[in-house]
Amino acid sequence: MDPNMLTLGVLGVLAVGLIIFSLWPRKTGEQDVVKRRLSGRRGTDEEAEIQRKARASASRDLVKKATPVLSKLVMPSSDEEQTNLRVKLACAGYRQAQAQTLFMASKSLTAVLGLALSLAGGFAANLELPMMLGLVAFCTGVGMMLPNLWLSMATSARQQKVQYGLPDTLDLLVVSVESGLALDAALKRVGDEMAPVHPELSEELRIATMETQMGLPRSEALNNMARRSGVKELRSLVSVITQAEHFGTSIAKALRNQAETLRTKRRQAAEERAQKTAVKLMIPLVLFIFPAMGVVLGGPAVLNVMKAVKDNPSLSGG
Repeated sequence: MDPNMLTLGVLGVLAVGLIIFSLWPRKTGEQDVVKRRLSGRRGTDEEAEIQRKARASASRDLVKKATPVLSKLVMPSSDEEQTNLRVKLACAGYRQAQAQTLFMASKSLTAVLGLALSLAGGFAANLELPMMLGLVAFCTGVGMMLPNLWLSMATSARQQKVQYGLPDTLDLLVVSVESGLALDAALKRVGDEMAPVHPELSEELRIATMETQMGLPRSEALNNMARRSGVKELRSLVSVITQAEHFGTSIAKALRNQAETLRTKRRQAAEERAQKTAVKLMIPLVLFIFPAMGVVLGGPAVLNVMKAVKDNPSLSGG
C-alpha cells in the first residue's frame, strides 16, 4: 500500500476519533445518582423509566455540546448572510432561536460523514492518492450541500401548502369582514378556524395577529408575514389590503376579487399540469410499454419463422 495513502487514512481516523471523544458526554454526579438508584430499586418499570431519562439527558448533553462546535465550522461570517439564512429557515417553518445553529451543525456533521465514508470506500477499493483526494473532496462537498437541498425542498413544500390554502382562507375572510368583524378580528378568527385544514397558513395569520396585538402596525405585520412565507400570492394579498386601507375602498370587495384571482390561477395551474401529463408519459411509454408490446405482438411471429426455417433448411439458403 502507498505510504501516503496510509498516512492520510490514519490522520482521517484520528481526526474523527478526536471529534467524537471531545463531544462524548462525561460522567456527572447526576448519572452516579441514577446508577445508585438503579442498583437499589426493584421495580422493572421504574428502572426502565430511569434508564430512559438518563439516555435522554445524555443525548441532550451531547447535542448541546456538539451543536456549537459543529456550527462554528461553517457559520456565516457576515450579518447579512445570517439574516438571509434565518429568512430561509423561516420560510421552511423553522423559527426557533437555535434553528440556525442546528442547521449549520447538520452541514458540518454531513460533511464529516461524507469524509469518513469516502475514506472508507477509497481504502476498500484501494484507490490511488489522486483518486482518493478527489473522492474525499466530492463526498465532503456533497455532504455539506445535502442540508441546503433539504431546506430548499422543505421551503417549496411549505410554500405550496400556503399557496393552496389562500383561496379558501380568503373566502372565509370575506365572509367574516362582510358579517361585521374588523379586519384584525377577522384575521384572528380565520387563523383559528383554518388551523385543522391549512395549519401552515393559519400559523402565519396567528403570528401576524399577535404582532398586531403587541403594537406593531398592521401593514408591517402583514409585510412580515409575506416575507416569512415567501409566497408571491400572499405578498400580492398584503399589497391589496394595504392599498384598500390607504385609499379607503372596500376591503371586502378587494378580498373577494383577490380570492377569485387566486382560484383562477390555481385552476390554470392544475390545467397546465394536466396538459404536461401527456408529454411526461412519453418516456415510460417509449422505454417500457412499447418494447413489451413489441415482444408480445412480434414474439409469436418470430418463433414461427424460426421454426419454419429449422424445419426447412432450404429456406435459409443452406
